[in-house]
Amino acid sequence: MLLKADILPDEIAIFVRSKAQMPRARAVFKRTAIEWTELERTNLAPPGKVSLSTMHLAKGLEFRAVIVMACDHDIIPLSERIEIAADEYELEETFNTERHLLYVAATRAREQLYLTGVDPISEFVEDMRQG
Repeated sequence: MLLKADILPDEIAIFVRSKAQMPRARAVFKRTAIEWTELERTNLAPPGKVSLSTMHLAKGLEFRAVIVMACDHDIIPLSERIEIAADEYELEETFNTERHLLYVAATRAREQLYLTGVDPISEFVEDMRQG
């Protein structure tokens, strides 16, 4: 869909919450003929390839179109981080950090943003719709 909209592959990025969701994103590419590359801190996608990365590496980057995958309830915020919060203050800080992480990834899009996930979807997605 994006490639048909005159957006070049290297103008598209797909971000996931963490390395644990990378296999899910790779599986999408394996079902298509789209060429892609996993970003590392020091590289950008070569011409003709879609960028794939974790949200942590999104800061400072910019793309015409961004897809944030796996915005599931137990991934954003990451359930493991919620479970280890020692008190209400730490829990609130965890929620704020997780919300900010999604915000940074989403704001890498100059023109088009797509958020995907399975039910139940992250409450942060609904927050973004209202904001």
